[in-house]
Amino acid sequence: MSATYGVNTELSRCVLRLIGPSDHSPIPIQRHSTLPRFSNLFLSLSAASENLKVTRRTRISPRVLSMPKNSSSESLTYKDAGVDIDAGSELVRRIAKMAPGIGGFGGLFPLGDSYLVAGTDGVGTKLKLAFETGIHETIGIDLVAMSVNDIVTSGAKPLFFLDYFATSHLDVDLAEKVIKGIVDGCQQSDCALLGGETAEMPDFYADGEYDLSGFAVGIVKKDSVINGNDIVAGDVLVGLPSSGVHSNGFSLVRKVLARSGFSLKDKLPGEDVSLGEALMAPTVIYVKQLLGLISKGGIKGIAHITGGGFTDNIPRVFPKGLGAVIHKNSWEVPTLFKWIQEAGKIEDAEMRRTFNMGIGMVLVVSQEASNRILEGGGGPYKAYHIGEVVSGEGVSYH
Repeated sequence: MSATYGVNTELSRCVLRLIGPSDHSPIPIQRHSTLPRFSNLFLSLSAASENLKVTRRTRISPRVLSMPKNSSSESLTYKDAGVDIDAGSELVRRIAKMAPGIGGFGGLFPLGDSYLVAGTDGVGTKLKLAFETGIHETIGIDLVAMSVNDIVTSGAKPLFFLDYFATSHLDVDLAEKVIKGIVDGCQQSDCALLGGETAEMPDFYADGEYDLSGFAVGIVKKDSVINGNDIVAGDVLVGLPSSGVHSNGFSLVRKVLARSGFSLKDKLPGEDVSLGEALMAPTVIYVKQLLGLISKGGIKGIAHITGGGFTDNIPRVFPKGLGAVIHKNSWEVPTLFKWIQEAGKIEDAEMRRTFNMGIGMVLVVSQEASNRILEGGGGPYKAYHIGEVVSGEGVSYH
């Protein structure tokens, strides 16, 4: 036990050096050698309050083995790569029977005149590319982004973040790089890194590998919650650009890489970066941009485009009876997605249900708000008019 305490103490020192002074003045971070179990927390809370709204998403991260160059003409799907989106949706449906209210991007817990909004996520098999490329400094940004981008869709300002870092043998220098990225992500989203857990589990992970999970909590006034209830046919869909694949779809990406015969060191065709660099680009953190836009009014719903792409995520913010029409040519799809589709011979419908296609966040806004945002009211950020809300259900592409 004394040896474990010594290692974790050294890691704590690394974290404290990285964080430095903070306006939030959190309690100094302590990282522990054992993980307390809170898996039933939301379920017990849901029974205690009729106003509690909870969220649940699934992330299935199979191990995909390297394959020789393959000239197969068969089209690849996410399911071929080992990820069954339909099975994940079915699990959420079953859990919703036990914890009614599941389905949003963040879980809401009433606190006075406000809601605490919580979210949790990981970075999936993007970690495999981090191990292969040696790029560990930005994976922590991805980790923070996946949770804070979820909770800001409710209009919540992130308050604090906690991380879970697990490995078979703790490499303090490597862990410091990862946690530095987490600190950077927290700074970008203006929230405190309040604490974390380091789990050293011999023989559980391959040498040099680790796993990450993150947890974010924010707050929003009850009368300011963005819940999609006021969305009507004719509202405008505004898309905010992504930096690339972000942190979803990497099991399919890796399957495509294996089939293509390309290596991560090869140049992305038509670009001046390697495939590894393009794929490891950190997820955009939209918090400050979105909170600025929200403060000006007119935003009725926000969809974070993660696993499930446009097809599954946009309808999550609509009232029943409404759907979306997406204008396929309203933004330039990044070269990386074109390469993935061509190399994997992936159908359009599969791409749109797996990847963000260059749009990481979709806002549902009034016509007035869309004019303001699209004409430059969004500040230095780009935005695109990508579609409209229509009567009916689902997402169609024209």
